Amino acid sequence: MPITTIFFDLDDTMYPSSTGLWQAIKGRINKYMCERLGMNDEESARLREKYFMQYGTTLRGLQAHHNIDTRDFLAYVHDLPLNEYLVPDPVQRSVIASLPTRNLIFTNADASHAQRVLTTLKLIEYFPAVVDVHVAAPHCKPMPESFAAAMKVAGESDPARCLMIDDLTRTTRAARELGMFSILYGEGPPDGAAHASFTDWKALPDILNRLN
Repeated sequence: MPITTIFFDLDDTMYPSSTGLWQAIKGRINKYMCERLGMNDEESARLREKYFMQYGTTLRGLQAHHNIDTRDFLAYVHDLPLNEYLVPDPVQRSVIASLPTRNLIFTNADASHAQRVLTTLKLIEYFPAVVDVHVAAPHCKPMPESFAAAMKVAGESDPARCLMIDDLTRTTRAARELGMFSILYGEGPPDGAAHASFTDWKALPDILNRLN
């Protein structure tokens, strides 16, 4: 059965972690927790990681335990000069442009950040929809309910026609357990958490051919 929809993670997948952007976002999260919630550096770093592991995102943990303005949080943590971190990759752009599939961004960030990243990378035209943290609310990756929300946006009813590409094994594993194909964006073998892995975008078409 052919893959008809690909869900692409955003941060540390549409660009490599070596850019430093995701590290900068995590720094902004820590700063938010210090400035808005009165935490010290040690407490903010500890809770950021704890909430990420327990709830899927730091945001969901803050929503559960602190009285925060969600949109203020998202605007604050993503307030970074993306062109200082990201450079368009012509190989990536060519590969994505050649895909015959329906392609969506599926992110635990918000659509505004996703659109800014895609615009900076010159990829915005290839992604007609973004499944973001608001669409998946009150859930987020890797929760099964978030994948159901993504499939609804894509107009897909059969997970076997879907592929998830993500840099986190907990997400690729969740997708695979739901009956989707999954590919890990990162070094090393997927070790059962995904059907394949890559870091060179030129490899993606051949991987898709094998999975199909």
